[in-house]
Amino acid sequence: MGDFVEEESSAIPPRPAMDFGAHVVSAPPMQSQYNSPSLSRKPLLFPIEPADSNGAIVVANKATPKPSHTSNFFTPLSSPIRKAIQLTKLDPQDAWLPITESRNGNAYYAAFHTLCSGIGIQALVLPVAFTILGWTWGIICLTVAFVWQLYTLWLLVKLHESTQTGMRYSRYFQLFSAAFGERMGKIFALFPIMYLSGGTCVALIIIGGSTMKLFFQIVCGHGCSAKPLTNVEWYLVFTCAAVVLSQLPNLNSIAGVSLIGAATAIAYCTIMWLVSVTSGRLDGVSYDPVKENDNMAMIFSVLNALGIMAFAFRGHNLTLEIQATMPSTEKNPSHVPMWIGVKVAYAIIAMCLFPLAIGGYWAYGHKIPANGGMLKAIYQYHGRDTSQFVLALTSLLVIINAVTSFQIYGMPMFDDMESKYTKRKNKPCPWWLRSGFRAMFGYGCFFVAVAIPFLGSLAGLIGGIAVPVTFAYPCFMWLRIKKPKKYGIMWWLNWVLGLSGMILSVVLIAAGIYVVIDTGIEVSFFKPH
Repeated sequence: MGDFVEEESSAIPPRPAMDFGAHVVSAPPMQSQYNSPSLSRKPLLFPIEPADSNGAIVVANKATPKPSHTSNFFTPLSSPIRKAIQLTKLDPQDAWLPITESRNGNAYYAAFHTLCSGIGIQALVLPVAFTILGWTWGIICLTVAFVWQLYTLWLLVKLHESTQTGMRYSRYFQLFSAAFGERMGKIFALFPIMYLSGGTCVALIIIGGSTMKLFFQIVCGHGCSAKPLTNVEWYLVFTCAAVVLSQLPNLNSIAGVSLIGAATAIAYCTIMWLVSVTSGRLDGVSYDPVKENDNMAMIFSVLNALGIMAFAFRGHNLTLEIQATMPSTEKNPSHVPMWIGVKVAYAIIAMCLFPLAIGGYWAYGHKIPANGGMLKAIYQYHGRDTSQFVLALTSLLVIINAVTSFQIYGMPMFDDMESKYTKRKNKPCPWWLRSGFRAMFGYGCFFVAVAIPFLGSLAGLIGGIAVPVTFAYPCFMWLRIKKPKKYGIMWWLNWVLGLSGMILSVVLIAAGIYVVIDTGIEVSFFKPH
Protein backbone atom coordinates (compact mmCIF):
# COMPACT_ATOMS: atom_id res chain seq x y z
CA MET A 1 0.00 0.00 0.00
CA GLY A 2 1.35 3.40 -0.91
CA ASP A 3 2.35 6.01 1.62
CA PHE A 4 -0.47 8.45 1.11
CA VAL A 5 -2.05 11.36 2.94
CA GLU A 6 -5.25 13.12 1.82
CA GLU A 7 -4.91 16.46 0.07
CA GLU A 8 -7.20 19.36 0.84
CA SER A 9 -8.61 19.69 -2.66
CA SER A 10 -9.45 17.24 -5.40
CA ALA A 11 -8.41 19.75 -8.07
CA ILE A 12 -4.63 19.89 -7.80
CA PRO A 13 -2.91 23.06 -9.10
CA PRO A 14 0.48 22.96 -10.86
CA ARG A 15 3.20 22.12 -8.38
CA PRO A 16 5.94 24.69 -7.78
CA ALA A 17 9.58 23.75 -7.39
CA MET A 18 10.25 22.25 -3.97
CA ASP A 19 13.17 21.67 -1.69
CA PHE A 20 14.80 18.24 -1.75
CA GLY A 21 13.97 17.81 1.96
CA ALA A 22 10.20 17.82 1.44
CA HIS A 23 7.81 16.11 -0.96
CA VAL A 24 4.14 16.47 -1.75
CA VAL A 25 2.17 13.28 -1.17
CA SER A 26 -0.56 12.54 -3.70
CA ALA A 27 -4.14 11.56 -2.87
CA PRO A 28 -4.92 7.89 -2.14
CA PRO A 29 -6.14 5.61 -4.90
CA MET A 30 -9.81 4.70 -5.16
CA GLN A 31 -9.30 1.29 -3.57
CA SER A 32 -7.03 2.35 -0.72
CA GLN A 33 -7.13 -0.01 2.20
CA TYR A 34 -7.82 1.05 5.73
CA ASN A 35 -4.71 1.04 7.88
CA SER A 36 -3.81 -0.35 11.26
CA PRO A 37 -2.67 2.02 13.98
CA SER A 38 1.03 1.94 14.66
CA LEU A 39 2.17 -0.28 17.47
CA SER A 40 4.49 2.52 18.49
CA ARG A 41 3.14 5.52 20.38
CA LYS A 42 3.11 7.73 17.26
CA PRO A 43 0.48 6.62 14.72
CA LEU A 44 2.37 8.22 11.81
CA LEU A 45 5.75 6.94 10.79
CA PHE A 46 6.73 10.35 9.42
CA PRO A 47 5.80 13.73 10.93
CA ILE A 48 3.38 15.83 8.92
CA GLU A 49 4.15 19.49 8.46
CA PRO A 50 1.52 22.22 7.88
CA ALA A 51 0.17 22.65 4.36
CA ASP A 52 2.09 24.84 1.94
CA SER A 53 0.70 27.88 0.15
CA ASN A 54 -1.00 25.70 -2.48
CA GLY A 55 -2.90 23.65 0.10
CA ALA A 56 -0.80 20.50 -0.30
CA ILE A 57 0.30 18.71 2.85
CA VAL A 58 4.07 18.37 3.05
CA VAL A 59 5.81 15.39 4.61
CA ALA A 60 9.33 15.70 5.99
CA ASN A 61 11.08 12.85 4.28
CA LYS A 62 14.36 12.74 2.44
CA ALA A 63 13.52 9.64 0.43
CA THR A 64 12.56 10.12 -3.21
CA PRO A 65 8.80 9.53 -3.57
CA LYS A 66 7.47 7.02 -6.02
CA PRO A 67 5.57 8.54 -8.94
CA SER A 68 1.83 8.43 -8.43
CA HIS A 69 -0.43 7.02 -11.12
CA THR A 70 -3.58 8.05 -9.26
CA SER A 71 -6.21 10.06 -11.08
CA ASN A 72 -6.72 13.54 -9.70
CA PHE A 73 -10.44 13.47 -10.41
CA PHE A 74 -12.98 12.19 -7.90
CA THR A 75 -16.66 11.62 -8.48
CA PRO A 76 -19.08 13.72 -6.41
CA LEU A 77 -20.03 10.58 -4.46
CA SER A 78 -16.51 9.68 -3.46
CA SER A 79 -15.22 13.19 -2.75
CA PRO A 80 -16.98 13.60 0.64
CA ILE A 81 -15.70 10.18 1.65
CA ARG A 82 -12.16 11.16 0.65
CA LYS A 83 -12.31 14.34 2.64
CA ALA A 84 -13.50 12.43 5.72
CA ILE A 85 -10.57 10.02 5.65
CA GLN A 86 -6.97 10.77 6.54
CA LEU A 87 -4.96 7.73 5.61
CA THR A 88 -1.78 6.99 7.51
CA LYS A 89 1.09 4.75 6.60
CA LEU A 90 0.63 1.08 7.44
CA ASP A 91 2.83 0.04 10.32
CA PRO A 92 5.31 -2.49 8.88
CA GLN A 93 5.17 -4.45 12.14
CA ASP A 94 1.65 -5.58 11.24
CA ALA A 95 3.11 -7.68 8.44
CA TRP A 96 5.34 -9.46 10.96
CA LEU A 97 2.77 -10.37 13.64
CA PRO A 98 0.61 -13.52 13.65
CA ILE A 99 -2.75 -11.74 13.81
CA THR A 100 -2.19 -9.35 10.90
CA GLU A 101 0.55 -10.85 8.73
CA SER A 102 -2.08 -12.58 6.56
CA ARG A 103 -5.11 -10.57 5.42
CA ASN A 104 -6.82 -12.98 3.03
CA GLY A 105 -9.60 -14.02 5.40
CA ASN A 106 -13.28 -14.16 4.43
CA ALA A 107 -16.74 -14.71 5.89
CA TYR A 108 -16.15 -18.48 6.12
CA TYR A 109 -12.98 -18.03 8.16
CA ALA A 110 -14.81 -15.54 10.40
CA ALA A 111 -17.59 -18.07 11.01
CA PHE A 112 -15.09 -20.84 11.82
CA HIS A 113 -13.10 -18.73 14.29
CA THR A 114 -16.22 -17.26 15.93
CA LEU A 115 -17.79 -20.68 16.37
CA CYS A 116 -14.61 -22.16 17.83
CA SER A 117 -14.25 -19.32 20.35
CA GLY A 118 -17.98 -18.96 21.04
CA ILE A 119 -18.82 -22.56 21.98
CA GLY A 120 -16.83 -24.18 24.72
CA ILE A 121 -16.84 -26.25 27.86
CA GLN A 122 -18.29 -23.30 29.80
CA ALA A 123 -21.63 -23.91 28.03
CA LEU A 124 -21.97 -27.34 29.66
CA VAL A 125 -22.76 -25.81 33.06
CA LEU A 126 -25.68 -23.69 31.81
CA PRO A 127 -28.28 -26.14 33.27
CA VAL A 128 -26.72 -25.48 36.70
CA ALA A 129 -27.85 -21.85 36.45
CA PHE A 130 -31.42 -23.03 35.82
CA THR A 131 -31.47 -24.92 39.13
CA ILE A 132 -31.24 -21.55 40.91
CA LEU A 133 -33.29 -19.37 38.55
CA GLY A 134 -35.97 -21.88 37.57
CA TRP A 135 -37.64 -22.30 34.18
CA THR A 136 -39.03 -18.82 33.60
CA TRP A 137 -36.16 -16.67 34.82
CA GLY A 138 -33.60 -19.10 33.46
CA ILE A 139 -34.91 -18.81 29.90
CA ILE A 140 -35.41 -15.03 30.20
CA CYS A 141 -31.88 -14.43 31.53
CA LEU A 142 -30.29 -16.71 28.94
CA THR A 143 -32.15 -14.94 26.12
CA VAL A 144 -31.27 -11.47 27.42
CA ALA A 145 -27.59 -12.43 27.80
CA PHE A 146 -27.50 -13.85 24.26
CA VAL A 147 -29.09 -10.75 22.67
CA TRP A 148 -26.97 -8.39 24.79
CA GLN A 149 -23.64 -9.95 23.85
CA LEU A 150 -24.70 -10.22 20.19
CA TYR A 151 -25.38 -6.46 20.20
CA THR A 152 -21.98 -5.64 21.74
CA LEU A 153 -20.40 -7.95 19.18
CA TRP A 154 -22.02 -5.87 16.43
CA LEU A 155 -20.59 -2.73 18.03
CA LEU A 156 -17.08 -4.18 17.93
CA VAL A 157 -17.42 -5.23 14.30
CA LYS A 158 -18.49 -1.69 13.34
CA LEU A 159 -15.75 -0.08 15.46
CA HIS A 160 -12.97 -2.12 13.88
CA GLU A 161 -12.30 0.44 11.16
CA SER A 162 -12.81 4.20 11.31
CA THR A 163 -13.84 6.35 8.35
CA GLN A 164 -12.72 9.42 10.29
CA THR A 165 -9.11 8.34 10.77
CA GLY A 166 -8.77 5.59 8.16
CA MET A 167 -7.38 3.24 10.81
CA ARG A 168 -8.10 -0.40 11.57
CA TYR A 169 -8.02 -1.43 15.20
CA SER A 170 -6.83 -5.00 14.91
CA ARG A 171 -6.65 -5.75 18.63
CA TYR A 172 -9.11 -5.15 21.47
CA PHE A 173 -6.50 -3.32 23.54
CA GLN A 174 -5.71 -0.98 20.63
CA LEU A 175 -9.37 0.00 20.28
CA PHE A 176 -9.80 0.57 24.00
CA SER A 177 -6.62 2.67 24.10
CA ALA A 178 -7.76 4.70 21.10
CA ALA A 179 -11.02 5.46 22.91
CA PHE A 180 -9.77 6.14 26.44
CA GLY A 181 -5.99 6.43 26.24
CA GLU A 182 -3.15 3.97 26.73
CA ARG A 183 -2.98 4.51 30.50
CA MET A 184 -6.68 3.73 30.99
CA GLY A 185 -6.25 0.71 28.72
CA LYS A 186 -3.50 -0.71 30.90
CA ILE A 187 -5.56 -0.16 34.05
CA PHE A 188 -8.98 -1.42 32.94
CA ALA A 189 -8.54 -3.57 29.83
CA LEU A 190 -5.13 -5.25 29.84
CA PHE A 191 -5.70 -7.73 32.68
CA PRO A 192 -9.21 -8.87 31.59
CA ILE A 193 -7.99 -9.41 28.03
CA MET A 194 -4.92 -11.34 29.14
CA TYR A 195 -7.04 -13.36 31.57
CA LEU A 196 -9.52 -14.32 28.85
CA SER A 197 -6.62 -15.59 26.74
CA GLY A 198 -4.14 -17.04 29.24
CA GLY A 199 -6.70 -18.09 31.85
CA THR A 200 -8.79 -19.88 29.25
CA CYS A 201 -5.73 -21.78 28.00
CA VAL A 202 -4.97 -22.91 31.58
CA ALA A 203 -8.57 -24.10 31.98
CA LEU A 204 -8.38 -25.95 28.65
CA ILE A 205 -5.27 -27.82 29.82
CA ILE A 206 -7.07 -28.92 33.00
CA ILE A 207 -10.25 -29.95 31.19
CA GLY A 208 -8.46 -31.53 28.24
CA GLY A 209 -6.04 -33.49 30.43
CA SER A 210 -8.82 -34.74 32.72
CA THR A 211 -10.95 -35.79 29.74
CA MET A 212 -7.96 -37.61 28.24
CA LYS A 213 -7.74 -39.67 31.43
CA LEU A 214 -11.47 -40.43 31.22
CA PHE A 215 -11.19 -41.37 27.54
CA PHE A 216 -8.35 -43.78 28.33
CA GLN A 217 -10.42 -45.45 31.07
CA ILE A 218 -13.40 -45.91 28.73
CA VAL A 219 -11.33 -47.32 25.87
CA CYS A 220 -9.21 -49.52 28.11
CA GLY A 221 -12.25 -50.97 29.89
CA HIS A 222 -12.82 -52.14 33.46
CA GLY A 223 -10.44 -55.09 33.27
CA CYS A 224 -7.57 -53.06 31.81
CA SER A 225 -4.18 -53.95 33.30
CA ALA A 226 -2.30 -50.96 31.85
CA LYS A 227 -0.95 -48.56 34.41
CA PRO A 228 -2.81 -45.25 34.05
CA LEU A 229 -1.00 -41.94 33.90
CA THR A 230 -1.35 -39.41 36.69
CA ASN A 231 -3.30 -36.18 36.26
CA VAL A 232 -0.07 -34.20 35.83
CA GLU A 233 1.11 -36.59 33.13
CA TRP A 234 -2.19 -36.28 31.25
CA TYR A 235 -1.92 -32.48 31.48
CA LEU A 236 1.55 -32.76 29.97
CA VAL A 237 0.32 -34.97 27.10
CA PHE A 238 -2.39 -32.45 26.29
CA THR A 239 0.04 -29.52 26.50
CA CYS A 240 2.50 -31.21 24.14
CA ALA A 241 -0.27 -31.71 21.56
CA ALA A 242 -1.36 -28.07 21.95
CA VAL A 243 2.21 -26.74 21.62
CA VAL A 244 2.87 -28.77 18.46
CA LEU A 245 -0.33 -27.45 16.86
CA SER A 246 0.48 -23.89 17.94
CA GLN A 247 3.42 -23.77 15.52
CA LEU A 248 1.06 -22.78 12.70
CA PRO A 249 2.23 -19.26 11.85
CA ASN A 250 -0.81 -16.97 11.96
CA LEU A 251 -4.50 -16.64 12.64
CA ASN A 252 -5.54 -17.30 9.05
CA SER A 253 -3.46 -20.48 8.95
CA ILE A 254 -5.53 -22.01 11.77
CA ALA A 255 -8.87 -21.53 9.97
CA GLY A 256 -9.02 -25.26 9.32
CA VAL A 257 -8.17 -25.94 12.97
CA SER A 258 -11.00 -23.63 14.05
CA LEU A 259 -13.38 -25.44 11.69
CA ILE A 260 -12.50 -28.75 13.35
CA GLY A 261 -12.92 -27.15 16.78
CA ALA A 262 -16.31 -25.71 15.84
CA ALA A 263 -17.51 -29.03 14.39
CA THR A 264 -16.45 -30.99 17.48
CA ALA A 265 -18.12 -28.46 19.81
CA ILE A 266 -21.38 -28.67 17.88
CA ALA A 267 -21.13 -32.47 17.90
CA TYR A 268 -20.54 -32.99 21.63
CA CYS A 269 -23.15 -30.39 22.62
CA THR A 270 -25.71 -32.13 20.39
CA ILE A 271 -24.77 -35.61 21.61
CA MET A 272 -25.07 -34.56 25.25
CA TRP A 273 -28.52 -33.03 25.09
CA LEU A 274 -29.81 -35.79 22.79
CA VAL A 275 -28.58 -38.55 25.14
CA SER A 276 -30.08 -36.71 28.12
CA VAL A 277 -33.47 -36.09 26.51
CA THR A 278 -33.87 -39.51 24.84
CA SER A 279 -32.96 -41.29 28.09
CA GLY A 280 -35.84 -39.54 29.83
CA ARG A 281 -36.03 -37.64 33.08
CA LEU A 282 -34.41 -39.06 36.17
CA ASP A 283 -36.64 -40.35 38.95
CA GLY A 284 -37.50 -37.75 41.56
CA VAL A 285 -36.48 -34.78 39.43
CA SER A 286 -37.60 -31.43 40.82
CA TYR A 287 -37.69 -28.09 39.02
CA ASP A 288 -38.23 -25.95 42.07
CA PRO A 289 -35.45 -23.36 42.35
CA VAL A 290 -32.88 -24.21 45.01
CA LYS A 291 -33.57 -22.20 48.17
CA GLU A 292 -30.91 -21.10 50.63
CA ASN A 293 -31.44 -20.73 54.37
CA ASP A 294 -30.72 -17.00 54.60
CA ASN A 295 -31.36 -14.12 52.21
CA MET A 296 -27.69 -13.22 51.76
CA ALA A 297 -26.80 -16.72 50.59
CA MET A 298 -29.79 -16.69 48.24
CA ILE A 299 -28.74 -13.39 46.68
CA PHE A 300 -25.25 -14.67 46.00
CA SER A 301 -26.63 -17.91 44.56
CA VAL A 302 -28.65 -15.89 42.04
CA LEU A 303 -25.58 -13.82 41.22
CA ASN A 304 -23.60 -17.02 40.71
CA ALA A 305 -26.25 -18.23 38.25
CA LEU A 306 -26.08 -14.96 36.34
CA GLY A 307 -22.30 -15.27 36.31
CA ILE A 308 -22.54 -18.75 34.77
CA MET A 309 -24.63 -17.35 31.93
CA ALA A 310 -22.35 -14.35 31.46
CA PHE A 311 -19.24 -16.53 31.30
CA ALA A 312 -20.89 -18.80 28.71
CA PHE A 313 -20.65 -15.93 26.20
CA ARG A 314 -16.99 -15.13 25.83
CA GLY A 315 -14.76 -14.61 22.85
CA HIS A 316 -15.37 -10.88 22.33
CA ASN A 317 -11.68 -10.31 23.07
CA LEU A 318 -10.99 -12.15 19.79
CA THR A 319 -13.51 -10.40 17.53
CA LEU A 320 -11.29 -7.55 16.36
CA GLU A 321 -8.39 -9.96 15.87
CA ILE A 322 -10.53 -12.21 13.66
CA GLN A 323 -11.73 -9.24 11.60
CA ALA A 324 -8.13 -8.06 11.23
CA THR A 325 -7.39 -11.09 9.04
CA MET A 326 -9.66 -9.73 6.28
CA PRO A 327 -8.80 -7.28 3.51
CA SER A 328 -10.63 -3.97 3.79
CA THR A 329 -11.19 -1.22 1.24
CA GLU A 330 -13.59 1.70 1.13
CA LYS A 331 -15.84 -0.09 -1.35
CA ASN A 332 -15.54 -3.46 0.39
CA PRO A 333 -15.06 -2.82 4.13
CA SER A 334 -14.22 -5.79 6.31
CA HIS A 335 -17.26 -5.38 8.56
CA VAL A 336 -19.56 -6.73 5.81
CA PRO A 337 -18.10 -10.28 5.51
CA MET A 338 -17.28 -10.28 9.23
CA TRP A 339 -20.88 -9.65 10.22
CA ILE A 340 -22.10 -12.31 7.79
CA GLY A 341 -19.76 -14.83 9.43
CA VAL A 342 -20.83 -13.73 12.92
CA LYS A 343 -24.54 -14.08 12.13
CA VAL A 344 -24.07 -17.60 10.78
CA ALA A 345 -21.87 -18.57 13.74
CA TYR A 346 -24.25 -17.26 16.39
CA ALA A 347 -27.28 -18.84 14.75
CA ILE A 348 -25.48 -22.18 15.17
CA ILE A 349 -24.36 -21.24 18.71
CA ALA A 350 -27.98 -20.54 19.66
CA MET A 351 -29.02 -23.94 18.27
CA CYS A 352 -26.41 -25.54 20.54
CA LEU A 353 -26.70 -23.57 23.78
CA PHE A 354 -30.47 -23.29 24.19
CA PRO A 355 -31.23 -27.03 23.66
CA LEU A 356 -28.27 -27.88 25.90
CA ALA A 357 -29.46 -25.65 28.75
CA ILE A 358 -33.17 -26.44 28.45
CA GLY A 359 -32.79 -30.14 27.63
CA GLY A 360 -30.20 -30.68 30.34
CA TYR A 361 -32.36 -29.01 32.99
CA TRP A 362 -35.43 -30.99 31.86
CA ALA A 363 -33.56 -34.30 32.14
CA TYR A 364 -31.72 -33.74 35.43
CA GLY A 365 -33.41 -30.83 37.22
CA HIS A 366 -31.78 -30.08 40.56
CA LYS A 367 -29.72 -33.30 40.24
CA ILE A 368 -27.38 -31.78 37.65
CA PRO A 369 -23.82 -31.89 39.08
CA ALA A 370 -22.71 -28.40 40.10
CA ASN A 371 -19.10 -29.19 39.11
CA GLY A 372 -18.88 -30.48 35.56
CA GLY A 373 -22.48 -29.91 34.52
CA MET A 374 -23.59 -31.93 31.51
CA LEU A 375 -20.23 -33.62 30.98
CA LYS A 376 -20.26 -35.18 34.44
CA ALA A 377 -24.01 -35.93 34.32
CA ILE A 378 -23.63 -38.06 31.18
CA TYR A 379 -21.10 -40.39 32.83
CA GLN A 380 -22.72 -40.31 36.28
CA TYR A 381 -26.29 -41.13 35.21
CA HIS A 382 -25.87 -42.84 31.83
CA GLY A 383 -22.47 -44.50 32.11
CA ARG A 384 -23.99 -47.99 32.13
CA ASP A 385 -27.05 -47.68 29.89
CA THR A 386 -25.32 -45.69 27.12
CA SER A 387 -23.07 -47.19 24.48
CA GLN A 388 -19.40 -47.07 25.42
CA PHE A 389 -18.74 -45.92 21.86
CA VAL A 390 -20.93 -42.83 22.39
CA LEU A 391 -19.22 -42.05 25.71
CA ALA A 392 -15.76 -42.46 24.20
CA LEU A 393 -16.71 -40.38 21.15
CA THR A 394 -18.02 -37.59 23.39
CA SER A 395 -14.77 -37.56 25.37
CA LEU A 396 -12.69 -37.54 22.20
CA LEU A 397 -14.70 -34.62 20.78
CA VAL A 398 -14.17 -32.64 23.99
CA ILE A 399 -10.41 -33.30 23.80
CA ILE A 400 -10.16 -32.23 20.15
CA ASN A 401 -12.20 -29.11 20.83
CA ALA A 402 -9.98 -28.18 23.78
CA VAL A 403 -6.79 -28.58 21.71
CA THR A 404 -8.17 -26.48 18.84
CA SER A 405 -9.64 -23.79 21.13
CA PHE A 406 -6.22 -23.45 22.76
CA GLN A 407 -4.87 -22.15 19.43
CA ILE A 408 -7.29 -19.28 18.91
CA TYR A 409 -7.28 -18.18 22.55
CA GLY A 410 -3.50 -18.34 22.64
CA MET A 411 -3.04 -16.31 19.44
CA PRO A 412 -3.36 -12.86 21.15
CA MET A 413 -0.66 -13.93 23.60
CA PHE A 414 1.61 -15.10 20.77
CA ASP A 415 1.00 -11.79 19.03
CA ASP A 416 1.83 -9.80 22.16
CA MET A 417 5.09 -11.65 22.78
CA GLU A 418 6.25 -11.28 19.19
CA SER A 419 5.30 -7.58 19.08
CA LYS A 420 7.72 -6.86 21.91
CA TYR A 421 10.54 -8.40 19.85
CA THR A 422 9.60 -6.63 16.61
CA LYS A 423 9.40 -3.26 18.37
CA ARG A 424 12.83 -3.67 19.88
CA LYS A 425 14.64 -5.20 16.90
CA ASN A 426 12.57 -3.67 14.09
CA LYS A 427 12.47 -6.96 12.22
CA PRO A 428 10.24 -10.05 12.20
CA CYS A 429 10.77 -12.90 14.63
CA PRO A 430 12.89 -15.74 13.25
CA TRP A 431 11.08 -19.06 13.11
CA TRP A 432 13.05 -20.60 15.97
CA LEU A 433 12.24 -17.70 18.31
CA ARG A 434 8.57 -17.77 17.34
CA SER A 435 8.48 -21.50 18.13
CA GLY A 436 10.23 -20.82 21.43
CA PHE A 437 7.70 -18.15 22.41
CA ARG A 438 4.79 -20.48 21.78
CA ALA A 439 6.35 -23.40 23.57
CA MET A 440 7.17 -21.13 26.51
CA PHE A 441 3.57 -19.93 26.70
CA GLY A 442 2.13 -23.45 26.44
CA TYR A 443 4.34 -24.94 29.13
CA GLY A 444 3.86 -21.80 31.25
CA CYS A 445 0.11 -22.50 31.21
CA PHE A 446 0.86 -26.13 32.09
CA PHE A 447 2.93 -25.00 35.08
CA VAL A 448 0.08 -22.78 36.32
CA ALA A 449 -2.44 -25.61 35.88
CA VAL A 450 -0.27 -27.94 37.98
CA ALA A 451 0.99 -25.41 40.52
CA ILE A 452 -2.35 -23.74 41.30
CA PRO A 453 -5.04 -26.40 40.92
CA PHE A 454 -7.41 -24.40 43.13
CA LEU A 455 -7.50 -21.61 40.53
CA GLY A 456 -10.94 -22.82 39.49
CA SER A 457 -12.26 -21.88 42.94
CA LEU A 458 -11.35 -18.28 42.14
CA ALA A 459 -12.90 -18.37 38.67
CA GLY A 460 -16.00 -16.48 39.77
CA LEU A 461 -13.95 -13.77 41.43
CA ILE A 462 -11.47 -13.31 38.58
CA GLY A 463 -14.09 -13.89 35.90
CA GLY A 464 -16.17 -10.99 37.20
CA ILE A 465 -13.30 -8.70 36.22
CA ALA A 466 -13.50 -9.99 32.63
CA VAL A 467 -17.28 -9.50 32.23
CA PRO A 468 -17.00 -5.85 31.05
CA VAL A 469 -14.95 -6.95 28.03
CA THR A 470 -18.11 -8.58 26.66
CA PHE A 471 -20.99 -6.59 28.13
CA ALA A 472 -19.79 -3.06 28.99
CA TYR A 473 -16.64 -1.82 27.27
CA PRO A 474 -18.01 -2.03 23.68
CA CYS A 475 -20.90 0.25 24.69
CA PHE A 476 -18.61 2.85 26.24
CA MET A 477 -16.19 2.71 23.29
CA TRP A 478 -19.11 3.33 20.91
CA LEU A 479 -20.17 6.38 22.96
CA ARG A 480 -16.62 7.71 23.02
CA ILE A 481 -15.73 7.12 19.36
CA LYS A 482 -19.02 7.42 17.47
CA LYS A 483 -20.52 10.11 19.73
CA PRO A 484 -24.19 9.34 19.04
CA LYS A 485 -26.80 12.08 19.39
CA LYS A 486 -27.22 12.97 23.05
CA TYR A 487 -30.41 11.52 24.56
CA GLY A 488 -31.04 9.60 21.34
CA ILE A 489 -31.87 5.89 21.20
CA MET A 490 -28.26 4.74 20.70
CA TRP A 491 -27.06 7.11 23.42
CA TRP A 492 -29.52 5.76 26.00
CA LEU A 493 -29.10 2.13 24.92
CA ASN A 494 -25.34 2.15 25.24
CA TRP A 495 -25.33 4.03 28.53
CA VAL A 496 -27.88 1.64 30.07
CA LEU A 497 -26.15 -1.51 28.82
CA GLY A 498 -22.67 -0.22 29.64
CA LEU A 499 -23.55 0.75 33.20
CA SER A 500 -25.50 -2.50 33.67
CA GLY A 501 -22.45 -4.47 32.56
CA MET A 502 -20.22 -2.65 35.03
CA ILE A 503 -22.73 -3.19 37.85
CA LEU A 504 -22.92 -6.89 36.94
CA SER A 505 -19.12 -7.07 37.07
CA VAL A 506 -18.99 -5.43 40.51
CA VAL A 507 -21.66 -7.68 42.04
CA LEU A 508 -20.03 -10.80 40.56
CA ILE A 509 -16.70 -9.81 42.08
CA ALA A 510 -18.46 -9.22 45.42
CA ALA A 511 -20.18 -12.60 45.15
CA GLY A 512 -16.85 -14.27 44.38
CA ILE A 513 -15.25 -12.69 47.44
CA TYR A 514 -18.20 -13.76 49.60
CA VAL A 515 -18.01 -17.36 48.36
CA VAL A 516 -14.27 -17.53 49.03
CA ILE A 517 -14.69 -16.11 52.55
CA ASP A 518 -17.80 -18.14 53.39
CA THR A 519 -16.80 -21.53 52.02
CA GLY A 520 -13.02 -21.14 51.88
CA ILE A 521 -10.78 -22.74 49.30
CA GLU A 522 -8.53 -25.75 49.57
CA VAL A 523 -5.05 -24.42 48.94
CA SER A 524 -2.90 -27.27 47.66
CA PHE A 525 -0.02 -26.32 45.41
CA PHE A 526 1.24 -28.88 42.88
CA LYS A 527 -1.52 -31.37 43.78
CA PRO A 528 -4.04 -31.37 40.90
CA HIS A 529 -7.12 -33.52 41.51
